[in-house]
Amino acid sequence: MTIAVIPARGGSKRIPRKNIKDFNGKPMIGWAIEAAKKSGLFNHVVVSTDDEEISSIAKKLGAEVPFIRPLQLSDDLTPTVPVIAHAVQACSDLGWQSEYICCIYPCVPFLEVQDLIKSFDLIKMHDSDFIYPVAEYAHPVQRSMRKLQNEKMEFLSPQYELTRTQDLEKTYHDAGQFYWGKSSAWAQHKKMHTEGIGMPIPNWRVVDIDSNDDWKRAELIFDALFHARR
Repeated sequence: MTIAVIPARGGSKRIPRKNIKDFNGKPMIGWAIEAAKKSGLFNHVVVSTDDEEISSIAKKLGAEVPFIRPLQLSDDLTPTVPVIAHAVQACSDLGWQSEYICCIYPCVPFLEVQDLIKSFDLIKMHDSDFIYPVAEYAHPVQRSMRKLQNEKMEFLSPQYELTRTQDLEKTYHDAGQFYWGKSSAWAQHKKMHTEGIGMPIPNWRVVDIDSNDDWKRAELIFDALFHARR
């Protein structure tokens, strides 16, 4: 058995009600639920929430909400791992024993079904605790700069000031879309990044939607992709 858990609390602040705000014709969380269901990988697609409206919408979209997330795991400082660890235990209490749990974030309109399938194959192949998508930084981080009080710029790593960008090592960041993990690894509160492996995906379809500007950028990218695929 495999289970998808979509953590979607109700108290988003920078974009109020972000998880159920309309994005190109459906509640934002609907894109995550749809991708999970289309993958055919999961026996259960579960939404972990503290919010009645999110729960109702998630159910209408085909997800299950068999438990309510405790308030102590629902503030904006709670990291992902304890939330999924709680879901692992709650699912186990229901008799849903699963070797692998996939945490899928609720704001992932660019999530590709094939990424879920490929990463599931890879976590089993490598027998890893976790696997998650990563994207290459658009510009080498070795040549990043800070702005000084006198308006001048200063390299964080001055030794790379004259190094050609193509000669620098590639670096990656967490794409912030989903995390496959062994149920035992979630339950033990292991660190999903350092205990896992990364699967590169194109950085042009990675948007971290945390502000209104991010939301607008995501809409523009989605619209461009939609028209390109018609």
